[in-house]
Order: sequence, then C-alpha cells, then structure tokens
Amino acid sequence: MLTLFWKTCWKLSGWTIVLPASTPPKKMVLIAGPHTSWRDLFVGLAARNEMQFRHIKFLGKKELFTPPLGWIIRKLGGVPVDRQTNNGAVQEAVKQFNTNGEFCLALSPEGTRKKVKRLRTGFYFIAKNANVPIVMVGLDFANKQVIISDPFFTSDNQEKDFSDILSFFAPIKGYHPELGLSHLKKSDAGINWRLAAG
Repeated sequence: MLTLFWKTCWKLSGWTIVLPASTPPKKMVLIAGPHTSWRDLFVGLAARNEMQFRHIKFLGKKELFTPPLGWIIRKLGGVPVDRQTNNGAVQEAVKQFNTNGEFCLALSPEGTRKKVKRLRTGFYFIAKNANVPIVMVGLDFANKQVIISDPFFTSDNQEKDFSDILSFFAPIKGYHPELGLSHLKKSDAGINWRLAAG
C-alpha cells in the first residue's frame, strides 16, 4: 500500500534522480540537504521508494515511538535513540551498523530546517566509528532533482572532509534557497565553517 502511494507521488512530482557512477554500498551514512522545509522528508521517502532502498533508516528521539504514532514512524524507517545520554545517538547508530548486514542511516547535516552557522558533526563520527562511507544526497528543488554522490570514507583531515561536503551542497537550492548552505562555503577559510558538537 505504502509502496504504491510513494510510487504515485514520485510519478506525479516530476522529480528525477541523478545517480553516481558507482553502486551504492549496503552500509552507509547518507546525508541529505540542504534541509530547508518539511517537504524534504516527503521527497526523500518517495525517492527511497523509487530506488528501492528499503534499508534506509533515520534516528528519532525515543519519545516519538510511543502509541499511537510510534508504529507509523517505525514503518517509515525510524530507529529510536535516547538523546539524554552523552553520544547516545552516535553509539546507537554505530551499534546498528555493527549488528546489521545491510544498514543505511539518513541524516541532515544541518540538524534543523533553519539557517545554520555550522554543520553538525554527529553523522561524521557515526561514519568514522562504524567505518562506513558517507553518501551525499542533494535535494535540488530548483531543478527537481535528487543528486546522489559517490561514497567516500572519512579521512584524517576533518577540515578538508567538511570543505568537500560543503562544496557539494553549496550550489544546491532547497525549497527555501535562502536557508541553504552556500553562505558557509563562501566563508570557508581554514576552520571557518565551524563544527557543532554532535
């Protein structure tokens, strides 16, 4: 039922998917952005269905998984985490990667729909600690394209890794372009992109 719903939504939307040359790995941290609207979730879920990526999950605070809506969030791919503990989300995500043969975690690098002064770092340390690649997904509302990058592993140069991430996302226009990430790339000098903890 849900598969047919998302397939119909995708067909009527006029969006297309720009795939990388490489085959997506079975385990990866997928970061989607720029995250500027609640519409991003629906585009992402419809694209996930179109690509038949059934194993893509997302983290949510455990309070969201109580009745009556908890089962819906799980059905959509939600994984509950306790955010009250230090690095709880990172530890739970790494555990999921270590105990599943096929697991993909989708996150927003901004962590909010508001304009940000820096990117979050949780996704980066999940990928590093789980030893899985990062795949970037651009939600280009200007051209109605979901743009998927080749996978890459984190390096010993965190500054360069984040600069490369910003280079990918900066030109992509979200539903609200003024809330995107282009301003971070313009000020990208040394560590000026600033990293938020977690």
